[in-house]
Amino acid sequence: MKNCLHELTVASVFVLFLVALMAHGCASAPVQRQGEIPAKRPVSEIVKPDVQYVIDAFDPWEGMNRRIYKFNALFDKYLFLPVVSAYEWITPDFVQTGVSNFFNNLHEIKPLSNALLQFKMAKFEMTLSRIVINTTIGMGGLLDVATLEIPRQDEDFGQTLGFYGLGPGPYLVIPVLGPSTLRDTGGLVLDAAAYDAMIDEIMDELDMDSNDDEDRLKAGLTVLDGIDTRHQQGFRYYATGSPFEYDLIRRLYLEAREFQVAH
Repeated sequence: MKNCLHELTVASVFVLFLVALMAHGCASAPVQRQGEIPAKRPVSEIVKPDVQYVIDAFDPWEGMNRRIYKFNALFDKYLFLPVVSAYEWITPDFVQTGVSNFFNNLHEIKPLSNALLQFKMAKFEMTLSRIVINTTIGMGGLLDVATLEIPRQDEDFGQTLGFYGLGPGPYLVIPVLGPSTLRDTGGLVLDAAAYDAMIDEIMDELDMDSNDDEDRLKAGLTVLDGIDTRHQQGFRYYATGSPFEYDLIRRLYLEAREFQVAH
């Protein structure tokens, strides 16, 4: 019950955050800055309303999404990446690899459960084999022994919803996490709930002395997991050199998700 209330609280705060941003977007209007050079030609001469462009996407919350994208870039630059850099500087490379392998093994619950839900039995069997091999021979997942023979699979609940015919819905940029869609955001919440339930089961098996010790260990794992996840990602905001990076990332994400759902 405690976990359910926690999930509902997080979801409620997230929804209120989105509503506030949308309300702000509706209330704000573009302001002409002093010294700004006006455009020589109107947008209507270039962009035709009856033409479908390659870069187009269903992005009805674009104003809000662009603000969140900028916030994410600032958060990444001034907080997240400095923490990750400090972690990489302090921690030896072999320890970083072990930490990444450990969390990757825990996150195998996502492709395992979703491959089963989609009746992709080959992927389910490969993922199950990976978990068994890495948890045993790989010393609890510190070593990724299975990758030598069995590649990691990529399935999540957003793909499961797409498999059963649910469309992606509006494009959505999630604070800190980045590109998503309304469907994939719902899938992300369900995947997180399944992962959280698995961690709770592992904690119960450890038979900690008190709930406080269990909560502290779980909080520490969550923080380290977040740092490691960013450590494994090579993406850097505004590193593309394109003035249309938001549009580019949106298109790449949507096409990648379409491919993943289809396969």
